[in-house]
Amino acid sequence: MKHLERALDRQNSFWKYLAMTLILFLGASTIGSIPLIMTIIVKIITGGAFRSVPENFMDLSHYGIPHNLGYLLLLLGFVAMFFAFKWLIRPFHKRTLSETINGGGQLRRDRISMGMLVWGVMMLITLVIGLLTSPENYQLQFHPGRFLILLLITLLILPFQTSFEEIFFRGYLSQGIAAATKSRWWTLIIISLAFGLMHAANPEVKEFGFWISMPQYVIMGVILGVVSILDDGIELALGIHFINNSFFALCTNHPFSSLQTDALFEVKEINPEMELIWMIIYAIVVITLLGRIYRWDFSIMNRKVAIETPSLPPQSPHRE
Repeated sequence: MKHLERALDRQNSFWKYLAMTLILFLGASTIGSIPLIMTIIVKIITGGAFRSVPENFMDLSHYGIPHNLGYLLLLLGFVAMFFAFKWLIRPFHKRTLSETINGGGQLRRDRISMGMLVWGVMMLITLVIGLLTSPENYQLQFHPGRFLILLLITLLILPFQTSFEEIFFRGYLSQGIAAATKSRWWTLIIISLAFGLMHAANPEVKEFGFWISMPQYVIMGVILGVVSILDDGIELALGIHFINNSFFALCTNHPFSSLQTDALFEVKEINPEMELIWMIIYAIVVITLLGRIYRWDFSIMNRKVAIETPSLPPQSPHRE
């Protein structure tokens, strides 16, 4: 084990984590959002469709901004945060990006692909079930030109958003919490709750209610946290998070989605209780399946985060 243990190097002062977080979320995010802010201002000045605060404040079409352009502009803030983190992690913590991902080894791309495959198949099955059981709830809205642009943005820009969130939560903050508590359980719990609370302002939470929406985000955080701890790196989580957000961007969208896109289907009504049940099913199936594929030792969760010192081989008796 080396991912969480990599942070046991006395480079974890609280002020460093606080400063890094403020720089990323107040500094880099603001800089990355300048194109979005300028576009909204221009649209309002030139007579955009804006008349009142939209019910879904992240639906930029209310300002007269097309979905694809709005999608791109919202993602640019994460691009800025990703590169800011990449540049700051070494001077702040004497750590590299790869050491934040898996402790310092090579990027395990096969893990990323496996996470995408397993989670993507689960989401596809869910969509097919929905189309078969409630076809009236799905409105096809395929526009070839717009969908091609959407696909390019998703493949080229969306990875910065999902990768930043995983590297920051399951990588960077998890290493810091693990170094402070020496506990994998506390690391999982604290980071999963923080990940959930980060989404508390999402329009889905406002629409469906805090206590039905937030458990879904927290459970998602638990899934990503468990696979990262047991697999000693966040590559599986990188794949799962990317295919999850890609699927929603490309395949299904609804009026209260965080990212409004020209997806293949618009879902007319969302059943948040059923969504929560599906998330629990996903958690059980994905963790069990990946655990068997990679032969995880689940007892690792109870193991203290500490640097393992190799035992010395027995010495032969000294002869004069």
